[in-house]
Amino acid sequence: MKSNKIKSLGLAALVASTFTFSYTVNAEVKTIAIDGSSTVYPITEAVAEEFQAAQKVKVTVGESGTGGGFKKFCRGETDISDASRPISQKEMDACKEAGIQYIELPIAYDAFTVVVNSKNDFVKSLSAEELKKIWAPGSSVKNWNQVNSAYPNQTMSLFGPGTASGTFDYFTEAINGKAKSSRSDYTPSEDDNVLVQGVASNAGGLGYFGYAYYAENKDKLRAVPIVAKAGSPAVLPSPETVMNGTYQPLSRPLFIYVNATAAAFKPEVKALVNYYLENAPQLVKEVKYVPLPAEDYAAVNAHFKAMKPGTGFNGTPEVGIKITDLLKRIK
Repeated sequence: MKSNKIKSLGLAALVASTFTFSYTVNAEVKTIAIDGSSTVYPITEAVAEEFQAAQKVKVTVGESGTGGGFKKFCRGETDISDASRPISQKEMDACKEAGIQYIELPIAYDAFTVVVNSKNDFVKSLSAEELKKIWAPGSSVKNWNQVNSAYPNQTMSLFGPGTASGTFDYFTEAINGKAKSSRSDYTPSEDDNVLVQGVASNAGGLGYFGYAYYAENKDKLRAVPIVAKAGSPAVLPSPETVMNGTYQPLSRPLFIYVNATAAAFKPEVKALVNYYLENAPQLVKEVKYVPLPAEDYAAVNAHFKAMKPGTGFNGTPEVGIKITDLLKRIK
């Protein structure tokens, strides 16, 4: 009887110690929450996978769009927000009201890629003016021959990011001259893969999204060379044309915004951001985006180490800004 009692007590102790050990291990696992741009998502997801493999940290990465990500970030629900455009004035105000400071970090370059169906053999290039004619608010363009009389009388089906997307904001600023200024009768999605499939399955399709999604689907789509202004050559998006500045006006920086308090008081967040910046040149290239020049990454690293909160923008996208000039604006 005594033996059985001892065995029972031993078993109970074992269960209790196992539960306590399990609870302790689980309690030690830190979580970093990230959300935002679907364009930046492939970079951050690659960083998160690598970081989690080396650290006892769980990193969750969502892709609710730049606008959706900032809503969560300014409510204090995430530690880092992925963004394919700068923070807007409305978002700055929301963060300020919630007492949230942020560190703005450019992490890569992207090229908006204008694409057509792979079977489209008549569009050799499009000018910025022609894109404005297609995408301007109230545009009456329904068929391809309304863009150019040499094109066939074929229905044009438009696909593009939703209004919560930073890509939408940046494209409309660059092409229509005002962020969020666009026709609304197109098929929108925050999921770039949906846009890829839309254009790929529609002979008269036209769409735009980040370069990486085109690079992964070259067998289904054809990128359209862009003419920046009259007399300029038609230029295809590529890492080379982004870096040498000839792919205009559709090149842009990509960002992460880091909660400054989390960076200061959560060692795992600081470690992740340091890992992000250290490995960005390689991982950015792997997911088909364009790494910043080495001197720009050095400037971004120094900026993060200085923990300087704020933004170098005035609430709207700015076409053609240099990274070093941007960081100098943040005092």
